[in-house]
Amino acid sequence: MSALPERSLVLLVEDDRDVRLLFAMWLRDAGFRVDEAHNGHQALDRAIEVLPDAILTDLHIPGIDGYELTRRLKSEHRTRTIPVVAMTGYEPFTQDPSRADRAGCDAVLAKPFQRDDVVTLLRALIDEARGRRTA
Repeated sequence: MSALPERSLVLLVEDDRDVRLLFAMWLRDAGFRVDEAHNGHQALDRAIEVLPDAILTDLHIPGIDGYELTRRLKSEHRTRTIPVVAMTGYEPFTQDPSRADRAGCDAVLAKPFQRDDVVTLLRALIDEARGRRTA
């Protein structure tokens, strides 16, 4: 796994409190700093305020869903380069998996997934985004 030059900040967006606590623990144990949001509107505000290194969002969240959240993040100049990883166990996703791509998601993880899967993916996307910023 790559060594991050600093503790990267991940904005975790999940409306299920128990799932959010589990994922936050996974991320902190892997060395990330974690900020949390429980709905799409709160996530949009937090992303603009804290400018995380990556965003891990459920697609099926209250307020604005993860698709719309991603569209708005990718259209905002302050947040457009932040990698967005969508996670879902939501059935309609399987009927149109390209919808997340069209919204601007950088990657999608289908629940359930393993901790190492999300950690490895986040590290790779953060490293890639940092490389684009310094190039």
